[in-house]
Amino acid sequence: MGLVFWIVLGVLVVYLVTVYNSLVTVKNAVGKAWANIDVLLKQRHDELPKLVDTCKQYMQHEQETLEKVIQARSRVSSAREAQNVGALGAAESALRSGLGQLFALAENYPDLKANEQFLHLQSRISGLENAIADRREFYNESVNINNVAIEQFPGVLVARFFNFKDFALLKFAAEEVQDVDIGARFKG
Repeated sequence: MGLVFWIVLGVLVVYLVTVYNSLVTVKNAVGKAWANIDVLLKQRHDELPKLVDTCKQYMQHEQETLEKVIQARSRVSSAREAQNVGALGAAESALRSGLGQLFALAENYPDLKANEQFLHLQSRISGLENAIADRREFYNESVNINNVAIEQFPGVLVARFFNFKDFALLKFAAEEVQDVDIGARFKG
């Protein structure tokens, strides 16, 4: 009878260690996904001043739009550094809106549209935007896997005992998930 007890106890310990290790794996996947977003946000953060400086040379009457981009860039940076997912979602929406308006206004400046540096920066930032969107999807999937794992039985018991936490999804503003009105983008 004592041997059966030790075998059952051994199996239970191995099972709990396996559950714990799987929770650690999914938690670290969220951290990795966040780090991937962080790298791209930093790269875009470094490119935006170059874009604004290039645009300033041509867009003397568009200071309000340029200021919106600069302010949104600052809010994204603050949220990124604080790892505040909620604030990052809102700041990202403001930045994307500002960039969309800036690129639409650039249509009114033929010299700017022909500027090689502007075209390079526009292409680079657009590429980073696409990569960020891909990474946000991966981050949200990792968060979902983590949050489900710490709520399911028996993971919930291990998660509560070792204080595993859920993570917030990186949500988008309502206007960011709606269809884009291209005509409105070209109106000043």
